[in-house]
Amino acid sequence: ARREPPPDGRSLADHVIEQARAPKDTWDWSRYRPFVELALQHDLPIVAANLSRGAAARVAREGPDAVFAEEERAALALDRFDGLLATHQQVVQAGHCNMLPESALPGLAQAQIARDAVLAKSLRPYLARGVVLLTGNGHARRDIGVPRHLPAAEQARAWSIGLLEEGAEERAPLFDVALVGPAQERPDPCAALKPKR
Repeated sequence: ARREPPPDGRSLADHVIEQARAPKDTWDWSRYRPFVELALQHDLPIVAANLSRGAAARVAREGPDAVFAEEERAALALDRFDGLLATHQQVVQAGHCNMLPESALPGLAQAQIARDAVLAKSLRPYLARGVVLLTGNGHARRDIGVPRHLPAAEQARAWSIGLLEEGAEERAPLFDVALVGPAQERPDPCAALKPKR
């Protein structure tokens, strides 16, 4: 998409976004358009870095062995979880309104750890040049997120920026920098998880 001229006089950023969309894409690309424009302006690579949804679901159901070969599990440290599992289970449970069955937590936590490890692996080719990862706060956390999966020297150079809403300031120490903005109006995220009466 970057090499071909955009049809119909559209901007190159809009053309790249249109080509990146999957058929059932519900991603709000308008929020990321400025970053796409910036990358195009400076001829920077744009890389999809996350573990696929399907692969993450398999890790959650069957464990890392179902998705990663032994050598890759070792390289990503998915053959050991170094104390990450308990914290990730707490985060997953809190993120699901404390309504998940306990039996679901280890698999979902392993899937999140696998995502962080894969995101870190995707960054490695660009670390010397400098790279920006646009991701959610959970993946940006220094203690259990992507930075933990970087090589030690890169961990020291990495900056983790959390975007927090007012009322969540207690999470600020999880990031190098926490930017706090007003809480956003949204429907109750727990409503869909509550049992129907």
